[in-house]
Amino acid sequence: MGKRLIDLALASAMLLALSPLMLICALIVKLSSPGPIVYRARRVGLGGKPFTMYKFRSMVRDAHKLGSRVTAGDDPRVTKAGRMLRRFRLDELPQLINVIKGDMSLVGPRPEDPRYVELYTPRQRRVLTVRPGITGMTQLIYRDEEERLRGKADPEEFYVKELMPEKLEIDLDYVRNRSLALDLKILLKTALAFAGSPKRSGVSR
Repeated sequence: MGKRLIDLALASAMLLALSPLMLICALIVKLSSPGPIVYRARRVGLGGKPFTMYKFRSMVRDAHKLGSRVTAGDDPRVTKAGRMLRRFRLDELPQLINVIKGDMSLVGPRPEDPRYVELYTPRQRRVLTVRPGITGMTQLIYRDEEERLRGKADPEEFYVKELMPEKLEIDLDYVRNRSLALDLKILLKTALAFAGSPKRSGVSR
């Protein structure tokens, strides 16, 4: 309950404080390319329950029909404005609404696409015993994921066979050792990391 109250308090305060920036981001998306402002991604959350995750759209309309579900650094589906939003993770600001709704936490394993969750082993499915998060140790360590995928002949195969298992091990370690103190430490690391050199994960649009 303590974690949930902290999530609600911090997410509400951040949503209020960042609302002018979010309005600017929405206008940038709207004016830069045709398509919806908000991208609604199907993800798997607590207990294996699917939910809709919100993001500012950073790719061309219907990008999921034009290629892989993972995004490499050289992916032509990412719009010019989208690259800027993704570089500074501004596209993820709408996920504060997911935190308030209870779909997500500020800190936790990164929510995954249902088609990849189907590939989890029973052990790996333990990551679904906690709410997924906007940030976490996996998100920090793999901030350069899009660059790791750059130039791969089959980015999706590389993600499934190489990156996903590595990331799940880090998430499982978080699940075993989670605490409010650890969450605060991760939030601080996130703030420091993205005040420096922004990079981002390649599993989202």
